[in-house]
Amino acid sequence: MARPNDTARDQFRRMMLVISAVAVVMVVGALYFLSLNGPLTIHLVVATIAGVFFSVLLGCGLFAAAFFSSKSGHDQDVTDATSRRVKD
Repeated sequence: MARPNDTARDQFRRMMLVISAVAVVMVVGALYFLSLNGPLTIHLVVATIAGVFFSVLLGCGLFAAAFFSSKSGHDQDVTDATSRRVKD
């Protein structure tokens, strides 16, 4: 039987693959848009690829990490460790 942590890790990997694919599509879209407005120089292409790809990857990756933390039980472990239970 799969542990919740293993299931969460598999879901995180799938999310990161989808996010990477979306980032590539966003880069292609940005380069297409820029090509409509004028010629593409090598500096423009490199800056666009780096900026768009890593921005999308970072933003979405942080959200995916938050979901992973919640689904894997790490958040509950911290809540349990930091809560003070007064025993009567």
